[in-house]
Amino acid sequence: MVAKAPNFDLALTHLRNRQNMAAYNQFITIAESIKNTDFIKAALSYVLAAECKIRQNKDSSDEITEAGKLYFSFAKKGNNYSVKNAYLCAAKCFLRAKKYDNAKAAFEKSKTLKRNTVLEDLRPVIIIDDSKSIILKIESYLEKLGYKNTHSFSTGKSAIDGCKKLLKANPIILLDMGLPDINGNVVANKILSEKPDAQIIVITADEKSTKRVTDTISVGVLAFIQKPFTIKELKDALNIAESENSLSKK
Repeated sequence: MVAKAPNFDLALTHLRNRQNMAAYNQFITIAESIKNTDFIKAALSYVLAAECKIRQNKDSSDEITEAGKLYFSFAKKGNNYSVKNAYLCAAKCFLRAKKYDNAKAAFEKSKTLKRNTVLEDLRPVIIIDDSKSIILKIESYLEKLGYKNTHSFSTGKSAIDGCKKLLKANPIILLDMGLPDINGNVVANKILSEKPDAQIIVITADEKSTKRVTDTISVGVLAFIQKPFTIKELKDALNIAESENSLSKK
């Protein structure tokens, strides 16, 4: 009987179902098979393998260290702002693995890379929130950060319909959880079913540990911001989105 090739989606299914050993074996096999050709996906596979160990109360420093090395190797291949986030990912991995010198080196490298906002085209941003005051606040912050092309929706249904027309422009989506008609996690699922690599940033008054937030995070959102928030928190989340988008084009 021929063994099945490792499958990332299957590994994620095992992880969601708390089948930790099955998920771990899949992620490790994937990481080992692609670590010389796809640094980012291999690094992510090691991080997820580490999560499987953490759930079993086992030491995960080896897997986290391998992820850090891959992020660092990827970042070294570029010398512009798009690899800044890879250095930061490496620093976080090394820090978790208690490789403090490596973490410091990666962090210092990230600080040398500055974003050239004049040369970069900023993407459209979709705001999904039922509060007009919050929408106005976000639009004001976005304008200060250089984002001129914005679209807003106040209900889940209008957001789902509107996003279908706008997803080809590869927008960044700012999503509230407490919509009047449909919960944010449902909206996120609908958007991701249309565009699996859509970048969604959750902005909500909910605690990160609440069920609808954890459900939304688990389907693949990019970042979480809790209300009330500052322009710096929004900027940091948008920078992650722009960096990840640049990485995906490599």
